[in-house]
Amino acid sequence: MKLVRDFIPKIIEEDGSTCEWRNVENREEHTMFLRKKIIEEVDEFIEDPCLDEAADMLEVVRTFVSINGIDFDDVMAAAHIKKCMRGSFARGVVLEKVNR
Repeated sequence: MKLVRDFIPKIIEEDGSTCEWRNVENREEHTMFLRKKIIEEVDEFIEDPCLDEAADMLEVVRTFVSINGIDFDDVMAAAHIKKCMRGSFARGVVLEKVNR
């Protein structure tokens, strides 16, 4: 049992197979399945870094955002601001220690 994209049951049936499926019961269950899905998608991307796997990761994040009542465009704007002010993770900077 795993979370799949919305049209997958229809695609399976159009291919001549049958399947059993249901919708999640509540936000908590949706969150649980999304948590498992993001790990699956990240692992798949690490194994095969390609456009399709990146799109799958993004769709899981987009759904996480949506079920929590946050607008994805607002997230993208906030991400841009954070990148401008604090940078990204592209250079691989590893903080080893802070001395106070």
